[in-house]
Amino acid sequence: MTTTPTDPMIGRLVDGRYQVRSRIARGGMATVYLATDLRLERRVAIKIMHGHLADDVAFKTRFVQEARSAARLAHPNVVNVFDQGQDSDMAYLVMEYLPGITLRDLLKDYRKLTPEQTVDIMDAVLAGLAAAHKAGIVHRDLKPENVLLADDGRIKLGDFGLARAATANTATGQALLGTIAYLSPELVTRGVADARSDIYAVGIMMYEMLTGEQPYVGEAPMAIAYQHANDTVPTPSSKNPSVPAELDELVLWSTARNPEERPHDAREMLERLREVEPAIRAPRTAARETQATMVLTGAASRFGGATAETTVLGGGAPVLTAPGPDAGDGDAGGEETTALRAATARRKRRGYWIFALVLLLTGLAAGTGWYFGAGPGALAQVPDVSTQLPENARTILEEAGFDVVPGERYDPLIPVGQVSGTDPEAGSEARRGSPVTMLVSLGPRNLQVPAVIGTPEADARAALGDFTVAESKVEQFSSELEAGLVIAVLDAAGAPVGAEYPELGDLTLVVSVGGLPDVVGLPVGDAEAAITGARLEVAYADAEFSDDVPADHVITAWPESEPVHPGDTIVITASKGPDLVEVPNVITGQTIAQAREQLEALDFTVTSNVPAFLEGAVVASVQSPAAGERLKRGSEVTVNFG
Repeated sequence: MTTTPTDPMIGRLVDGRYQVRSRIARGGMATVYLATDLRLERRVAIKIMHGHLADDVAFKTRFVQEARSAARLAHPNVVNVFDQGQDSDMAYLVMEYLPGITLRDLLKDYRKLTPEQTVDIMDAVLAGLAAAHKAGIVHRDLKPENVLLADDGRIKLGDFGLARAATANTATGQALLGTIAYLSPELVTRGVADARSDIYAVGIMMYEMLTGEQPYVGEAPMAIAYQHANDTVPTPSSKNPSVPAELDELVLWSTARNPEERPHDAREMLERLREVEPAIRAPRTAARETQATMVLTGAASRFGGATAETTVLGGGAPVLTAPGPDAGDGDAGGEETTALRAATARRKRRGYWIFALVLLLTGLAAGTGWYFGAGPGALAQVPDVSTQLPENARTILEEAGFDVVPGERYDPLIPVGQVSGTDPEAGSEARRGSPVTMLVSLGPRNLQVPAVIGTPEADARAALGDFTVAESKVEQFSSELEAGLVIAVLDAAGAPVGAEYPELGDLTLVVSVGGLPDVVGLPVGDAEAAITGARLEVAYADAEFSDDVPADHVITAWPESEPVHPGDTIVITASKGPDLVEVPNVITGQTIAQAREQLEALDFTVTSNVPAFLEGAVVASVQSPAAGERLKRGSEVTVNFG
C-alpha cells in the first residue's frame, strides 16, 4: 500500500461521512483510497473519479454505471458496493475494503502457478462471473489486476467500471475499452462484447497463470490486437509440459476465435472446470514399464526323461531324431530280385515327376489366366472418393481391390481432413492389388498477400487473382486517397487481411470514394445539397450563436461514426449569428437598483454614478446606450441620475 503525503485527498472528509486515510491505487478513471466510514465505524475503499473527468458526461455515466452494475450483484466472489454519491464536483463510489494483493501481484512474485492453484483461483473467478452473467452483466475488463486475493483467503472479482448490460453489447466509435492483452477477437474486429467475450479473457488469464506469460506480445497495441483477431491461442502445455490435458482443453475451448465455439457463459465453463477438477488434483504417476519376458528352462521334463532318441537343447523343447536302419535285415531274393526292384522304383519315380510337371504347368496356366482375367492382377477403375472421410475412402478403395497408401496435399476446395483425391486419379484404370495413394486434404496453402493499398481497384483485383475477391466492395470516404483507390483489404471475418492468407480465401476490397464535402461556412441549404449529393444523410444539432459565422451558415459538420461510408449521417451545427440582446428601457420610474437587476438579468454589465448604498433610493433618469439598441451579452450599460 502506497501513501502519497502530498495528495490533497488524504485527511479529507467526503460527504460528511468518509474520512480518507491513505491512497491504495490509481487508475485511468479514478483513484482508490482507504477510508473510515464514521457512521458505521468500519474501513472501506472509496473510489473517487479524477477531477479532470468530472465534466465529461460519458465518463461520469460510466462511473455511476459501475456502482449500479456491482450493486446488483450479491455474491461471495464479487466485491460488495456500499454507497455511491457526489460531494461537490467529486463523484465517488464506496466499496468493501479487502486487505491483500491482486492476482497480478501474485504472478509478479511467482511468475506462474501450479495447476491446482490455477483451478482454485479460476473456480472463484468463474463463480463471481457466473453471477454477473446471470444478472445480465458483461464485465468487459477481466484481467489479473481485477482479481483480488484477500489476506483471509477470499478471492473476489472487482472493478465493474466497464460493465454494461448484456443487451447493450455494441461499442461506439470511441476507442476500444478494456486491456488489449485480454480483448476477444470480436471486440477487436467488430466492437461487440457479450458474456463469451468475458470467457475469452478468462482463458487468456488461465494461459498466463499456467505459463507465466501472455500468449500474444508485441511492440504496439495494434500488433497484439491483430494476433487476437487472426491467431489461435496455443496450448499452455506447449510452454509448460506439466500442464494437464484437461486445462489445455479448457484454455482452447474458452479462447476459440469464433464466439459460437466457446462456453455460452461463465456458468457453463465453471461446471466443466469442476468436472475435470478431480482428475487435475489426482496424483500423476509415470506409466509402468513393461517387464521383460521370462524364459523358463527344463522343458524336457514335460516330455519325460531324455532317451537315446531325444536331445534337449538348452532346456528347451525336445528335438526328436529318426531311428536308424534295422541292422537285422538280410538278402531275401538274390541279386536279380534286387536289380528288378531298383529298376521298377526308378520308373515309378520318373512317372511321378512327369505327372507332377503336367499338373504344375496346367495350374500355372489356369492361375495366370485367373490372375490377369478376374483375380488381383486384373485391371479395375479407381473409384472417386473425393470429400470422403479417410476411413470410408480406405474401405471403398480396398473393396475395389487396391492397396491403399496414405498421402497428403494442399487443396483450397476440399476441407481439411477429407480426401482430396487419389493417385492414380479417379476414373483411371489400374491393376488390382497395385498401390493407390489416398490424398487427404491439408486445406488451402497460405500465400503471400500482394500489397495493393493505394492502387486502383482493377489493378488490385488482378493482383489478388490467387484469392476469391468479392464482386461487391465496401465504399469509404478518405481524405488521403483519391476515389477509386484501394483503402484496405478485408478477410472473411471483416478484419484487415494479414501478410499471408489461404489460397482462394474470400477477400473484400475497401475502395475510396474521395474526401468528405467541406461545408463549413456555407449556407445551410448549400451544405445540405452538397452532403446529400455525396450520398450521405444530414442531421442537425442545436443551432449556436457565433460572432464569426453569419446566421443560417454552417459552423461545424462532423460524421456520426468513423470511418464514413455512403449512407452514413453528417451532423450540421448552424449559426444563429452573434448573440445580441435588445437594451430595455430602464428609466421609467425605476430606481438604480431595479434598473441594475433588470439589466444584469440580461447578462449586461451595469455601471452607475450613484453610490451603491443609495441605488435603492435614487430613480434612474439617464441610460446609455438608449433603449432599443441591440448589444452582445456582457456589454456595458450605464444608468445614471440627473
